Amino acid sequence: MTEPLIVAVPSKGRLQEQTLAFFERAGLPIRQARGARDYFGTIDGLKGVEVQFRSASEIAREIGAGNVHLAVTGIDLLHETLGGDDGARVVAEEAPHPAHIVTRLGFGRADVVVAVPQAWLDVHTMADLADVAARFRLKHYRPMRVATKYVALTRRFLTAHGVHDYLIVESPGATEGAPAAGTAELIVDITSTGQTLVENGLKIVDDGVIMRSEAALAASLAARWTEAARAACRGMLIRIAADDRARSVRRIDAVMQPSSVLPEELRARTDLTLLSMHDEGLSLLAPKARAQAEAEALIARGATTAVVSSVEYVFEAKNALYEKLEAKLA
Repeated sequence: MTEPLIVAVPSKGRLQEQTLAFFERAGLPIRQARGARDYFGTIDGLKGVEVQFRSASEIAREIGAGNVHLAVTGIDLLHETLGGDDGARVVAEEAPHPAHIVTRLGFGRADVVVAVPQAWLDVHTMADLADVAARFRLKHYRPMRVATKYVALTRRFLTAHGVHDYLIVESPGATEGAPAAGTAELIVDITSTGQTLVENGLKIVDDGVIMRSEAALAASLAARWTEAARAACRGMLIRIAADDRARSVRRIDAVMQPSSVLPEELRARTDLTLLSMHDEGLSLLAPKARAQAEAEALIARGATTAVVSSVEYVFEAKNALYEKLEAKLA
């Protein structure tokens, strides 16, 4: 029997809902034969794919172990679980080895931050925090305690900023309540708005953003990529790329005389895709942010009407998502 392409997705919560919606929108609806409690699924219309529902933290470990081929999880968890010495960059553009970020998904955005009590009026920067840590032991005869579930990221970040005298207190639960409960002096946690931190009497250190995270579709470079798995992956990424491209552009249909437009000029524009030209006008794809300006420019060139509309999918012969992954697998 041919080994399937294994795709791991979150098993619960808002992240699961957004992930299922992402696959549905890309024309890859996930079905669970025994209902929502089923931990295995398939993708309609795509053979050779097995979907597994797992916890977000487990997914990152499975990517590292090579037990899944593709997965949706947070970039923060990839770097916490798999990151090396560079895993604490402020903005993580690449996944740590052995993972490859196929595409960022635009949801689940949050920052991993260092937060201290608002009462620490003299602490604004990581340099201030380093000074406090050095003085803390002299005053209290013990190291400063940091509550977090991001043990690896915290160690790398604090060390890089000269904070050496501290004790990490692992906190799998509500980390923001640790200082008020007296179990830690400060925290490293993930936040989307910072409101919960404020409500718990905490503030984010000015240069204390460890990582800007969001959900991503990641590929394991440690997995066994058979020809069948690669073919199934290619089929998935064709649809995902078509959806991604469609959301980034708008279609413009203009009614105009052929003499009113310079097709050579339009074809030379790398940010525009000329779809067709005919006696009544032309059709093209323009970047979403520029669509209205391009329509106005066509009117200025003699078009009588320029209609801007959304497109559902844009399939292209060149599949950049798969090509980048294939280069990593080579």
